[in-house]
Amino acid sequence: MKVGIMQPYFLPYLGYFQLIQEVDKFVIYDNIQFSKGWVSHNRFYNAQGKVEKFSLQLKKDSDYLDFNQRFLAESWFSDERQKLLRKFKEAYRKASGFLDNYETLEKIILNDETNLFEFNFSSIKNICEYLDIKTEIIKSSTLNIDTTLKAQDRVIASTLALGATAYVNPPGGVDLYSQTEFSKNNLSLNFIKPDLLPYKQGNYPWEAGLSILDVLLYNPKNKVKEMIQHYTIFNKINE
Repeated sequence: MKVGIMQPYFLPYLGYFQLIQEVDKFVIYDNIQFSKGWVSHNRFYNAQGKVEKFSLQLKKDSDYLDFNQRFLAESWFSDERQKLLRKFKEAYRKASGFLDNYETLEKIILNDETNLFEFNFSSIKNICEYLDIKTEIIKSSTLNIDTTLKAQDRVIASTLALGATAYVNPPGGVDLYSQTEFSKNNLSLNFIKPDLLPYKQGNYPWEAGLSILDVLLYNPKNKVKEMIQHYTIFNKINE
């Protein structure tokens, strides 16, 4: 059985869902310290043909809290989410996947969940369900492990707690994880390399790695499901 583990990113790029597709169980961290970045923003092609960052508005709080202790700001619910939807409509209303997929995106953005983790967790599950990805998705807080463990040690403990025999990680983890340490625990260590197939993004130059919303709104559902299958798995061989 294969396991993947990631942070709760906000409408992440296609490769995130390729990892979920590849594994049998996918763990999303909720009880580790909040870190700024892809958990509250992503990128899309705006109506002016420029790559633009879009963000969740977060309630001001300590950066030392865990993901599941952070909340969305009141401004997100009062007007910011509607402004964002208007931007998406303006940018994608003529795109080939708009009619198929916009309703799913709208459901995600208009979710009234105030907790940052639960908001992102729900959005990831909704997209997986929509794209018929059957992988079991698990909150890290439900695992019976020592939560003081960090980095690689926590990954190994989490994988073992699920009774898995293999861990799969994005290629950015090649220099972070030791094949020797995984082997000591009778675990194989594999990496997934996304093959981000080009698709027509209006009349703009191809820009890889934008939010999954760009993929969904520029492509019909069946095409997105096909794109998710394009990746390769490799082992770390430099130890």
